[in-house]
Amino acid sequence: MSTRIAFLGIGLMGDPMVRRLLAAGHAVTVWNRTYAKAAALADAGARAAAELAEAVRDADIVISMLEAGPIVGVVMQDALPALAPRALWVDMSSTRQSEAQEFHALLTAQGRRFVDAPVSGGVGGAAAGTLAIMAGGSAEDFAELQPVLAAMGRPTLVGPAGSGQVAKLCNQLIVGATINIVAEALLLAQAAGADPAAMRAAIRGGFAESKILDVHGQRMLERNFVAGGQVKTQLKDQRNILAAAEAAGISLPVTQLVTERYQALAETIPQADHSAALLGLEALNPGQRVGTAPDRLA
Repeated sequence: MSTRIAFLGIGLMGDPMVRRLLAAGHAVTVWNRTYAKAAALADAGARAAAELAEAVRDADIVISMLEAGPIVGVVMQDALPALAPRALWVDMSSTRQSEAQEFHALLTAQGRRFVDAPVSGGVGGAAAGTLAIMAGGSAEDFAELQPVLAAMGRPTLVGPAGSGQVAKLCNQLIVGATINIVAEALLLAQAAGADPAAMRAAIRGGFAESKILDVHGQRMLERNFVAGGQVKTQLKDQRNILAAAEAAGISLPVTQLVTERYQALAETIPQADHSAALLGLEALNPGQRVGTAPDRLA
C-alpha cells in the first residue's frame, strides 16, 4: 500500500513542497485554514480537505508547514482526536527547540510519533526540490520518512526530537548575520568610491563566497526587497536562537546585535525580504545608498 500523506499549511513554502511530493508519485491530502489555497492544488493532483480532521484521518504521515510554534500546537491539539494510531507527525515549520520537544512528548504519550524537520533553501529550493532538511527524531522514524523527505530535498538526521530545530536555528544564525555583513560590505564599497557590483564580482570565488553573497548580494544591488524570506520571520528566528542559547547556558553577542537590527527593521517593513537589512543600514548612514535603482517593496 502507498503511504498516505496529509500536508497542513499551504503557504509560500507549502505549495511548492506539496507539488514536489505529488511529482514524486505520493498521494497527498492538503489542508489550509484558507481553503482556497488548498483547493488550488487540486489541479496538481492533491485532494483538498475542508476540515482538519478529514485531512489527517487515516494518514500515515502528517506534515505541517505552519507560521510558528504556537500555531503548530493549536493545529496539533485540534487534529489529535482524528490521528490514526502510530501516525507519524513531521513538523517542517520553524519553531523553538522546546516547542518541538513538547510536541514530541504530547504525541508519544498518545501513541503517535513525531519528527521535527525544518528546512532551509527558501521558496526557490522548495520549488526545485533542493531544500536542506534537518531532522530530529528516532533513527527508525527517520528511515521511514526518508523517501518522502527526499522528494523535497536533502534530509539529514541530526539527533533526537528537537535537534532539527537546533540545526535550523544554527542555519538561521549564519544567514541573519551574513546578510547584514554583505549589506555592510556593499555600502562600504559604495561609500569608499568602489563599484559595489564589481567588488562583489571580484571577491566571488574567494573565501567570502557564499550563497548569501550570491543571492542576497544580487537582491541588494537590484534593490529588490520583495519578500522571499520576510524580516518578521527572520526576527522570529533570531529570538528563537537567543532562547535556545539561554536554555543552553551560553551567550551569543553577535547574534544579539543582529537581532536588534532586525527588530528595528521590523518596526517599519516587517514583510520585506530579510535582505532589506541594507535599508536599515542605510538609515544609519544618511546620504549613503547602494546603487541608483528604485526600491522594490511589496
